[in-house]
Amino acid sequence: MNQKRRVRWPWVLLVIILILAALAVAAELVTRAVLPGIARGIVIEQLALPADQQLDVEASGVLLPQVIGGRLDELHLSTDSVTIGGITGSADVTAIGVPLRGGDLTDASGTVRIDQEQFTHLIAASDLLIDEIRFSEPDVTASGSFSVFGVPVPISATVTPAADDGELLLTPVGAQIGGVTLNAAEIADRFGTAAAWITEPQRICIADQLPAGLTMTGLEIDGAEAVIDIDVDGAIVTDPALQQNGVCS
Repeated sequence: MNQKRRVRWPWVLLVIILILAALAVAAELVTRAVLPGIARGIVIEQLALPADQQLDVEASGVLLPQVIGGRLDELHLSTDSVTIGGITGSADVTAIGVPLRGGDLTDASGTVRIDQEQFTHLIAASDLLIDEIRFSEPDVTASGSFSVFGVPVPISATVTPAADDGELLLTPVGAQIGGVTLNAAEIADRFGTAAAWITEPQRICIADQLPAGLTMTGLEIDGAEAVIDIDVDGAIVTDPALQQNGVCS
């Protein structure tokens, strides 16, 4: 009889291992099904987004050990439309080291895509005399007017947008005044400082239109959209000051 028990024991152990493995798989499946909804709720609450905000959430790796440890290795968030600060566009963000019991993110970065109208809003607060923006990859055509002896003069400048030290940088590559193409020297000779913005690189602070916890690190035109790369301060989920729009000095 003892011999029979010894023979059965490995099979009993195998069955126990299989049961534990099945339970682990089931727990992983439950965690993967439930966790995105929990993470979505946390993000919406912390960033004061609308309750019905469309937000897709996907976690990477085996989740159960991460949940037990209280921190997710990587969390990918995406939405087709979200308003961040005063700008509305689609967004894709990847967060690293996401705490499940409170605390700061280890790191986060992503991209925001906006259309011509939103890009115009982005620079509307500047002192530049711009009324309309049109995209022409990789450049932007900015149209407006300025006054010479009380007479409005229409202007159009083609500029290459970029990000530099968190600010929007517009570098002129061509210009028309009153429908006539002129180079920088000719514009300066005829109109002086009144048209300086279309002959010299212009820096535009947009910190007051974005949460203080976001920093623009890159910008390029991709078809009908401006693609903005952002870096996210990990403390934005716990520090209300970083969730409010920044300031321009």
